[in-house]
Amino acid sequence: MSRDELLKPIWHAFTALDLDRSGKVSKSQLKVLSHNLCTVLKVPHDPVALEEHFKDDDEGPVSNQGYMPYLSTFILDKVKGDFNRVELNHMCWTLCCKKNLDQGKLQVSEDDAFKLWCIFNFLSEERYPLVLVSQEMEYLLHKLCEAMGGSWVEQGVDHTWARPGAELSVWELLRLMGAGLFKNIHRHTLSMGISEVYQELILDVLKQGFMQKKGHKRKNWTERWFVLKPDCVSYFTGEDQQDKKGDIPLDGNCFVESLPDKDGKKCLFLVKSSQKSFEISASDKKKKQEWIQAIQMVASLLRQRRPAPHREARQKRREQRMRLQAEQMELELRMSELTTANEAKQNELEDLRRALEEAAANAAEEERRRVQTETELQDKFLSDLEREKRERERMELEMAQKSSELQSYLQRVKELEDLYQQLEGALDEERRARQEEEAVRKLQSRILEEESLKRAELEQIHLNQQRAISETEAQNQELQKERLNKEAALQDALKQLDELAQERQGALEQYQTVMKKLENATNKTKTWKHKVAEHEGLLRLIQPGSKGPVRVTNWGPAAITEQELNHREKEWQEKKMGLNQD
Repeated sequence: MSRDELLKPIWHAFTALDLDRSGKVSKSQLKVLSHNLCTVLKVPHDPVALEEHFKDDDEGPVSNQGYMPYLSTFILDKVKGDFNRVELNHMCWTLCCKKNLDQGKLQVSEDDAFKLWCIFNFLSEERYPLVLVSQEMEYLLHKLCEAMGGSWVEQGVDHTWARPGAELSVWELLRLMGAGLFKNIHRHTLSMGISEVYQELILDVLKQGFMQKKGHKRKNWTERWFVLKPDCVSYFTGEDQQDKKGDIPLDGNCFVESLPDKDGKKCLFLVKSSQKSFEISASDKKKKQEWIQAIQMVASLLRQRRPAPHREARQKRREQRMRLQAEQMELELRMSELTTANEAKQNELEDLRRALEEAAANAAEEERRRVQTETELQDKFLSDLEREKRERERMELEMAQKSSELQSYLQRVKELEDLYQQLEGALDEERRARQEEEAVRKLQSRILEEESLKRAELEQIHLNQQRAISETEAQNQELQKERLNKEAALQDALKQLDELAQERQGALEQYQTVMKKLENATNKTKTWKHKVAEHEGLLRLIQPGSKGPVRVTNWGPAAITEQELNHREKEWQEKKMGLNQD
């Protein structure tokens, strides 16, 4: 049983304990109900769990919504599936039938009423309170008529109650049975029909009947009562199913095949499961074929993992009702939207009609005003035309005057543009002079650094000479040679020093020339600045930016270019390498 199927009989039991119909049950009654449920469902019962679950509540009764979390957590979650569903239904039926069942108006026996109650729970909707819709009621009546060997019309069923959208509770269904729903049916026949439908829908009995089975040990043939369910074929000694003799387990791999007649037995077929094979003899060919088809259908359902046919049919009917309800709701929603849109359109048309009437009245009034205004505007236009003529003549005179002023202004602008171009040329010349000055300063600075390095090297050589002379007289001859070599190197270094001095002198002369050019460029710039100042400051002079630190040599700041300085440094390094090798 699924959880929904478990909850339905429990809901009946809970409502039966609600004596004053307030929707709540006392805790003492819930303790008894929980204990009985645990016993039937074979779940360990914890008597303190209910008190612990509701310890924060008062001592008052508990509603169905309040009891449901406890039921789900402490009972239903622990159910293993090895309980007897018939005992569960009997226990819940015993609690609710005493309160709601009227024995005097009941046409069927109490046992048949219990079976109808179980069938109602199976077919009812999964919403509370439980009800049976008209479609499921018709399905139930059709099943009963078929079980009793007739049809809906042949059994004389009064179906005037089956209006669309009708819903019945289980007690209304039982009262309907007691009111003579089946008019021409004997009570015993109705009881047999109810039992057959109960076995199919509740006990999942797909087919049953007497057949003979061949034994596995003695190989004798014994008559047994066979019952086909969605997962096995059980066989009993009698129809009452009290003495069960065994099961034939079914799965997706089992199969059924017809056997030829042998040993005086006819209508034979073989059921082969994963464990054993069973030879069975039916009473006639029709029953043999029915049993073979039924077992093959069960094997096919197991392979496809589909439920029993009546359960699958119930699910399809519910899905169909849900689709119809969804379509009905969608249709109602669309009708409501169309109605709203229609009303809005009607209101819009009414507003448009009123607007047209108002527009017609306004148009007539506007026409009268237009004629009056046209006359006034015509008189005003003539006066304005005369005034416009005088104003145009005045504007022509002003335009002629403005044109002459514009020509003089354009001439002045052209002169200023020429002056601006001359000023830009002077500034470019000054910028180039400053760049040359910067290059000379960098070269002079590098030459001074080389000179200082050379002097330090010469001093070091001289110190080494003095130290070598004072060390020992024994190495005087060798030191004399070394001294001569070093003196020669010193002479070369002095010669290079003289050359650097001459180069510095040349750099100073070049620097003086650049300074003179810079002074001339500055004088020209001052002259152009003075000219710009005389023209009312229309142009803004571009002043040279601040200078960064410059390199200073013995020949002055930036006396030679960077390229020349790198070339001289390279020559000095090569000469130094030659002296060290000597």
